[in-house]
Amino acid sequence: MPGTTRSSANHVSHHGRTPRVSTRLLVLGLLFVITAVIYAGRGSLSITGDHMAADLGFSTVQLGYVFSAFGWSYVLGQLPGGILLDRFGARGVYTASIVLWTFATAAISLVGLLTTPVLVALAAVFLLRLLLGAFETPALPANARVVTMWFPTAERGWATAVFTSAQYLATAMFAPLMGWITHEFGWRWVFVLLGACGAVLAAIWTRWMRSPTRHPRVSPGELARMESGGALTGLDDPLTRLGETAERSRTTEESVPAAADSAGRSSTSTGGTEPRPARLDRWTVRLILSARPLWGVYVTQYAINALTYFFITWLPVYLVRARGLSLLETGFTAAIPALSGLLGGLLGGWVSDLLIRRGYSLTVARKTPSIIGMSLVLLLVTCTLTDSTGLILVILAIAFFGKGLGALGWAITTDIAPPRAASFVGGTMNAVGNAAGIVTPVVIGYTLSVTGSFDAALWFVGAHGLLALCGFGIMGEIRRIRLEAR
Repeated sequence: MPGTTRSSANHVSHHGRTPRVSTRLLVLGLLFVITAVIYAGRGSLSITGDHMAADLGFSTVQLGYVFSAFGWSYVLGQLPGGILLDRFGARGVYTASIVLWTFATAAISLVGLLTTPVLVALAAVFLLRLLLGAFETPALPANARVVTMWFPTAERGWATAVFTSAQYLATAMFAPLMGWITHEFGWRWVFVLLGACGAVLAAIWTRWMRSPTRHPRVSPGELARMESGGALTGLDDPLTRLGETAERSRTTEESVPAAADSAGRSSTSTGGTEPRPARLDRWTVRLILSARPLWGVYVTQYAINALTYFFITWLPVYLVRARGLSLLETGFTAAIPALSGLLGGLLGGWVSDLLIRRGYSLTVARKTPSIIGMSLVLLLVTCTLTDSTGLILVILAIAFFGKGLGALGWAITTDIAPPRAASFVGGTMNAVGNAAGIVTPVVIGYTLSVTGSFDAALWFVGAHGLLALCGFGIMGEIRRIRLEAR
């Protein structure tokens, strides 16, 4: 393999020694922090919602529509967001996303500063949340793209679990902070804080982030290890570089145990026979969308995101209205299921990668923790059978531990997506999954308006665990989609 190392060195500037902490771990840490702030922004209304509604005069149903606004534009923007990522790469598109997200978030603090009719304030908040959803569309597909570039297959499940678990840390860290800020200074200052965080992260990302082949901190040894394990290091580079990476992958894939899926085909290849970009014509799109594993991912991701949107929209309201907690108590209490979800997410990714390293197929490795986790989610419905707040918190903690354990949708997506249409596949998956962000808040809002109780809402949310299990059945064998030449 000496030729591989020399070729890698031609594309990497380094300092003549291997860094103590691998660069890909620092990249993952940056993704984790950015994702945590993004999810804090998504969930900010769950903490500030009651105060904002009282201040601006929103009804329960109107608040439900405000909660759902993010989902409408987020879903519609996934396909163009994925195409932009495939066309321009993660660095520039992600930078624009963070900057625009920052402005949309901070602007919410200005709504209603002057005396404003209720419908005007409602329209303003709804519009800003629409913009927030549109600007965030490239974020998670970009995360998946970056992980695909920087991590071998046998590390990708854990890496994906790390950035997806940031949603739980966002609640654990930011919910108490946002509750305290809202209580002490008012809801507007929450959005000022989030805007400031976004501005700092945009500056760090722009200054430090590069592709693996162009990052000055990456040593030839680290680059060779990534490429030999199946990392698509040239994904954001010119086509000649991707061709070199594909050739090395074909040479080395047989020596990597994780490279073979259950059908004996490589799942770590950079594209092998398809080093050029996939043309997103009608034939290519039809071929991608006809893949059975992708439809299984669609169903499971929708179910998982329904749980996420309940968590970041109505759960704090449930704790205040149904359990009688104060806003400050809610902020700290919501951290309990959030930390459980974080633990489950990290454990699920670790177990999945461990199974791959021990020779199990991708199908077994990805589905085992997922099925166990989604089975635990079904416990949510038992919250309707008790009046004990302590027991309800235990149930919520177990259910969200299960949600974290089973949330491997992004890892599966990186396993099945063809290299040059990776962001398109990630975008469509994220669009279908985040349709739950439209449906879940509105359905719960109407349910509360009609019944005055959260019981039906909890049954509705808990049933999504069963839907996720159905999705894993639809998924069948997990294998990479091949775009064979016509």
